[in-house]
Amino acid sequence: MPEEILPVLVVGGGPVGLSLAEELAFHGVAVTVVEPRTVVNHSRPRAKTTTVRTMEHFRRWGIAEQVRDAAPLKPEWSQRVTFVQTVAGQEITHVDGCLGLDHAPDLAPERAQQVTQPIVEEVLRADLARKEEVRLLFGWRAVEVTDGPEHAVVVIANADGDRRAIAARWVVGADGPRSIVREAMGARYEGAAGGRPNVNITFRSTRLASAIPHPPSIHYWVLNPDSPGVVGPLDDAGTWWAISTGTSQVDDDGHATQIVRALVGADIDVEILATDPWQAKSLLADRYRRGRLFIVGDAAHQNPPWGGHGFNTGVGDAVNLGWKLAAVDAGWAPDTLLDSYGDERRPIEEQTIALASSNMSSLSTDLSNPALMTSGEEFEAARDELGPAIWRLKSPEFFSSGLVLGYGYGPTSRDQAPTSSEYRPLIAAGNRLPHRSVRGRAIYDLLGPCFTAIGRADAVTPLLAEASERGIPVVHLETADLELILVRPDQHIAWVGAAPADWTEVWDAAVRGFPAPHAVPPASASAMVP
Repeated sequence: MPEEILPVLVVGGGPVGLSLAEELAFHGVAVTVVEPRTVVNHSRPRAKTTTVRTMEHFRRWGIAEQVRDAAPLKPEWSQRVTFVQTVAGQEITHVDGCLGLDHAPDLAPERAQQVTQPIVEEVLRADLARKEEVRLLFGWRAVEVTDGPEHAVVVIANADGDRRAIAARWVVGADGPRSIVREAMGARYEGAAGGRPNVNITFRSTRLASAIPHPPSIHYWVLNPDSPGVVGPLDDAGTWWAISTGTSQVDDDGHATQIVRALVGADIDVEILATDPWQAKSLLADRYRRGRLFIVGDAAHQNPPWGGHGFNTGVGDAVNLGWKLAAVDAGWAPDTLLDSYGDERRPIEEQTIALASSNMSSLSTDLSNPALMTSGEEFEAARDELGPAIWRLKSPEFFSSGLVLGYGYGPTSRDQAPTSSEYRPLIAAGNRLPHRSVRGRAIYDLLGPCFTAIGRADAVTPLLAEASERGIPVVHLETADLELILVRPDQHIAWVGAAPADWTEVWDAAVRGFPAPHAVPPASASAMVP
């Protein structure tokens, strides 16, 4: 039997589980993370895009600069995606300013960052190892999960067969698609479990960079009908990734080398580091909580990787659930606040899956055309005809600020994000607080760790008094604004308006969260509302 009852146990120490630990530690909550991998494997880069919004969360935790310092390719290196015959062949079209890498400074205090998931994990591991609130149990795997009225119990085992039972008031499954916590909850995935086949290949080449006639690009989309796919750099030292679209398997390293050379269109040197066949999935769990058990990240949802939203959506889960667990653990919020985690996050993930699935409908296999593989005037005519259409079709994949920054938990979020690519900052309940500079600093850097009341002192005083009676931590950011804005710990607006006669209802709503919408409207790449 367990000797102690922990506040929070996180099952799974990938980037989402570690992010949850960061959020809990940020609020002073003790958290234990169980993860079977003792070291991080760099041969499989997995996620490569850290969005603007995720970088804002990293900024809150004080690790944004560490992530940027660890990333081999800085945002200034390239913000371009180039569509080509082959990597060494002619350009068909290109897209600049992609994926938030050159985000306008008036919209966010951070830019996105191209960096592999293993590097992000290592930064998170190193940062968490220094925090007294965090215990990291690497080399241990959860094998049994049992919920209970007062606490849940998780049995963990290591490679030597040793077993331990850990009790916790809250258990969160950040343990991926085969989540043992999701199974214990009785939750199930809904959606499409199988998609179009692809193969990932990680490789080294000393001659590839010099064979590329195009400006530096984070992606080279190869539209050769005989070998369609995507190639991109992982660093400036000769490490690359490739996706062969439409390929279901790789027989051996020799076969993988043939695929890479066909994508590149040149007889370059190739050292295969890893290969992974995969199929994109569009899945959403039917519930995110049951009793004292929760799921986040891939345990709760899976979406195609096109657009780079999967890992980032999981970080959003971690922040949303983390501050709410901290609030309930501290005793100033009711247990019902935890129900709002799924109510708020699940509709966002429905929208993310819809956009990523739409992006998947136009891969290199769909965009390729024999006319684009010609030369001379025939190629130029095909490029003039097809290039603009390719740009229009693919731009939602690379411009998605409406989804990344414009999502919200209230009914007005669609007003600030009429499409997935458009973001028009709007101060309204549920929305992310729009970024701005206050006294020469980003407003996010002036917010408190819990709630922040923004407004004139005379308007804020009654709100602060009500919060004090309830034991709710809140700081005052004094401004000359006519309206008072109450901001949650996750930088989303809890309430906005002129000072009401009674602050009780405002705080009741703030610690209840936003209810699930009655219906989520259908979404498409051209009409996406987070």
